[in-house]
Amino acid sequence: MIATVFGAPEALIVLVVILVLFGGSQIPKMARNLGQAQKEFKKGLSDGQKSADASEAKNPESERQN
Repeated sequence: MIATVFGAPEALIVLVVILVLFGGSQIPKMARNLGQAQKEFKKGLSDGQKSADASEAKNPESERQN
């Protein structure tokens, strides 16, 4: 429903409002912080998967039977 409410002109207006509110110097900082957060999130997922794989290797009898 949101996709039918907002089109390209409305999205452009929202982007301009964000630019006015935060200023041109703050947007690169916010983008950099968002990139760092995404990198840390992916690293956490990778570490969690490695941990799960390691625990599965230690306990192979806990596999699910299909």
